[in-house]
Amino acid sequence: MKKSPVLFLGHGSPMNIILENEYTASLVQLGRSLSRPNAILVVSAHWLTRGTYITTNKQPETIYDFYGFPQELYNVRYDCPGAVKQLEEAASIFENASVQYDGKRGLDHAAWSVLKHMYPNADIPVMAMSLDQQKTPQEHYKLAKKLAPLRELGILIIGSGNIVHNLRLIDWDMEAKAFDWAVRFDNTVKEHLETGNHQPLIEYKKLGKEALLSVPTSDHYLPFLYAAALQDTDDKLAFSYEGFQNASMSMRCLSFGV
Repeated sequence: MKKSPVLFLGHGSPMNIILENEYTASLVQLGRSLSRPNAILVVSAHWLTRGTYITTNKQPETIYDFYGFPQELYNVRYDCPGAVKQLEEAASIFENASVQYDGKRGLDHAAWSVLKHMYPNADIPVMAMSLDQQKTPQEHYKLAKKLAPLRELGILIIGSGNIVHNLRLIDWDMEAKAFDWAVRFDNTVKEHLETGNHQPLIEYKKLGKEALLSVPTSDHYLPFLYAAALQDTDDKLAFSYEGFQNASMSMRCLSFGV
């Protein structure tokens, strides 16, 4: 079985669920370009817990964890199956990583908003993983390494968040010009990825004021570290989308091993 790739996808505003733009078109193209996975694991920026959990329900519900948006968004469903069979096959991997099970949680929009464009038929089993709020970035990176054997089982791992995500300074015009500090930090991350130098990305707070503005809270950044941690030495790095929305959100999407 061919080893599955690893992705990090910026997901941005829930409006992308119903919009057709360059960013959503890139997700459609990415889904078409990948070999069909046996299952998908999404590390979600929107599921924060004490301890690390993974969804186990057979039919995960579509969670609308956003407010004040057009009704059209709340009419969209993503009725994919849960990855029950793959969970059984990967039980020892999750046990080694101290991942616990949650049979009630559905899929929040960090997961289904991107999958809707990549796999619109919703016919691939999906499971979501939470972010343990008690862990440091280094500990998250270390945990992600333990998930590497999932790739050998044909499970596509996706980190869904945003490398730059500052809602305090957001411009509600999606096409607004990106802040200079946001562009600089996004480019700094890209440069470290291209050289394979992950430690500065883990210790991002040491990268100065631009980093602190770009990552005021870690929730959207941590899924990116999961993807970076899962890069193998022979994995080619590619960027399927580079750009910004709302001035303070990097929509950068990248892959390892495609």
